[in-house]
Amino acid sequence: MSPRTGRPTDDPKDLSVRIRLSQTDQSKLSFCKERTGKTKAEIIRIGIDKVYNELISNTEHEKE
Repeated sequence: MSPRTGRPTDDPKDLSVRIRLSQTDQSKLSFCKERTGKTKAEIIRIGIDKVYNELISNTEHEKE
């Protein structure tokens, strides 16, 4: 068996998630994809980061 080819990465994407979307959500995702030139997966990761950072920020403000 040959070794894996491709660029080495510090953040391998070896997990898969399947989601169901409404037609509206699919249209929004396609719009974002076309306007940014990013993949659907990249756009979803950006969304996850935005929600995560917002929650972390809110948690820090609650501690004050």
